[in-house]
Amino acid sequence: MKLTALPLLAVRTLAISSLAMLTLSSTISVAQAQPKVMRIIVPYAPGGPIDVTARLMAERVKDSLGTVIIENRPGGGGNIGADAIAKAAPDGMTIGIAAVATHAINPWLYSKMPYNAATDFAPITQMLRVPNVLVINADTAKRLNINTLAELISYAKANPAKLNYGSGGNGSAGHLAGEMFKAQAGIFALHIPYNGGNPAQLALLSGQVDFNFDNLATASANIKAGKLKALAVTTSARSAMLPEVPAVAETLKGFSIDTWWGLVAPAATPKDVVAKLNQAFVAALNSPEAKTRFAALMAEPVANTPEQFGSFMKAELAKYEKVVKASGARVD
Repeated sequence: MKLTALPLLAVRTLAISSLAMLTLSSTISVAQAQPKVMRIIVPYAPGGPIDVTARLMAERVKDSLGTVIIENRPGGGGNIGADAIAKAAPDGMTIGIAAVATHAINPWLYSKMPYNAATDFAPITQMLRVPNVLVINADTAKRLNINTLAELISYAKANPAKLNYGSGGNGSAGHLAGEMFKAQAGIFALHIPYNGGNPAQLALLSGQVDFNFDNLATASANIKAGKLKALAVTTSARSAMLPEVPAVAETLKGFSIDTWWGLVAPAATPKDVVAKLNQAFVAALNSPEAKTRFAALMAEPVANTPEQFGSFMKAELAKYEKVVKASGARVD
């Protein structure tokens, strides 16, 4: 039988079609083989303690969860990033950071919220807490003979409206801690808001304000240098980071206010997926390497169950409703 040769154009067309099919097949195979990358949304800019600890966790869980990337979504006091977490696909591949601001303060501070802090998230685990500390300018403490929290309260009662305190702005953690302290102690001190925590600390160091409620990680260097005197930490019990300093609660029963953050997923994430994430991140939080890194940031790890973290956030949300409303702070 005699074979008929294909025209040259037809041969070329067949070859190109075959190559195209091979390329498409290879692309599909590579795409199918490429694993999805998990991401942690951080509602704040890179470089801060929340971002640093999130990156540390991402590194620690890569053996159990695979590659995890950090996606920073700052803005709106944390609301933009938190909203992105709430609206992500509930498949466990996108989770994020819930902080005291995004999940306890902002819902009462902002007149309009893009998400519901109580219902739009599935708790995974709390990560860390950083104690706040009531610090007074060392020269002011010496001049007024104030060495303890009780003496600060006594002085304020004996000298109405003579004390003031600074914060990083209206509605900030330092502002709310100050208002909560004033209410429980039955004293008055004028609040002076600054544009951020650093200007507020500089004002305290220069004597423009008398005392502040500052983050322990930020204040510790000046406490050690003798420029600031630590009167009390704001956690419910003494902090292992500053064990010689009493808690405010030792003088004012029930006083507790600190900086915390943890991990959450979109609300519809399946419970078995949440359980797997919890197991991986709790193991990472409890690792000796992580604890050493956290100590350098004056942060205390808090590894707990999704139920425990959910109950904690619910209680914090209720607590800050009263504190924010009493402060009068509002962002429209």
